[in-house]
Amino acid sequence: MSEPVIPAPAPLADRLAAVRAGVADAAAAAGRSSDEITTIVVTKFHPASLIEELAALGVRDFGESRHQEAQAKSAELAHLGLTWHFVGQVQGKKARQVRAYADVIHSLDRESLAAALASEESTVDCFVQVNLTEDPARGGVAPALLEPLVGRVLETPGIRLLGLMAVAPLGAEPRRSYARVRELGDQVRRLAPEARFLSMGMSSDYVDALVEGATHLRIGTAITGKRPEHG
Repeated sequence: MSEPVIPAPAPLADRLAAVRAGVADAAAAAGRSSDEITTIVVTKFHPASLIEELAALGVRDFGESRHQEAQAKSAELAHLGLTWHFVGQVQGKKARQVRAYADVIHSLDRESLAAALASEESTVDCFVQVNLTEDPARGGVAPALLEPLVGRVLETPGIRLLGLMAVAPLGAEPRRSYARVRELGDQVRRLAPEARFLSMGMSSDYVDALVEGATHLRIGTAITGKRPEHG
């Protein structure tokens, strides 16, 4: 009996094209233009060489969630002029270092971090992360505390508030979770009319996110494939 044939993984260019087509189709179905969607390719644990390949395919926005890894990659690839999105939790003591290379920080979730990111010299774009779970250990501000945090961010020099970021809780219905973020985004815009962006949606649920108004998708494995083994 012959061994079953295991198909080879699709080439990187094909995976990227498939996601781009999926985003365009989902946006069109929601009555939106794909031009208003930023797809961030999350490259945590992947080598800089993969980012170079993706850049050659036209990708400009990359997401990282571990400070040391992100710092090293952004330095190595500085000549490519990429946009770096930091999508992981930021330690207060590392905030200045993250700010030095990140163009956008998606995980501002407490007043002390806003203070640590303050600057009189330059401006960094930030999303306030909302925690949609009952677990305070998860990243993000509780919805009940969102407006006070937004108020503090708006008062902080050197931070431009783009909008909200969230991760759909495990086991939850993504569409419902993202509808909640959209509602919270409407609240925020009453305080900050320019903060109209929503960072939500990943490889498995970006279609639901787009229906609910996502403007920034954070997509990893659907484009990059399985993460390499790491220590």
